[in-house]
Amino acid sequence: MMQRMVVTQRDCKARRVPSGQMQMIPEGEFVNLTQDLGGNYTVTWQGNMLRIDGTDADALGRKPQVLEFDTPVDDQIVEAQVWQALETIFDPEIPINLVSLGLIYNVAIEQSTKTVTIQMTLTAPGCGMGPVLVGDVEYRVALVPNVEQVKVNLVFDPPWSRERMSEEALLEAGLFF
Repeated sequence: MMQRMVVTQRDCKARRVPSGQMQMIPEGEFVNLTQDLGGNYTVTWQGNMLRIDGTDADALGRKPQVLEFDTPVDDQIVEAQVWQALETIFDPEIPINLVSLGLIYNVAIEQSTKTVTIQMTLTAPGCGMGPVLVGDVEYRVALVPNVEQVKVNLVFDPPWSRERMSEEALLEAGLFF
């Protein structure tokens, strides 16, 4: 994609790369759109690189990604919906979702506190996008009905390897042989 300048259409939440720190870009600001892989957007604004979630794409004049979930019959968190949300989060450098990459190790739901705890890893312990990916997971899983809190634990044991990838992800990455 060629870089292009756009004007924000509304106030927009963004995460600073690589720290993952949340900040607000006001409406009417010029931002340089540098990447739109995996349904999220990378922009530069005031000398900072920021990541905007695809669900907020309308702030950039783009069509937003809509996550739709069936309404649970009770006030419980549905684990399948948590996994559905996780499958919409893509690695920023490899446009393959985190579940297919094998980066999600465990999902635990505590119904009494409406908390989802996720154990995940990175493709490499020194990955600079770790805080951003954790922020993506927190943001998207919080959209699941009845979720009030999301906790993400970044773990490196067992270490990630390509054997954790789905066959589809291996094909997409050109590693299936």
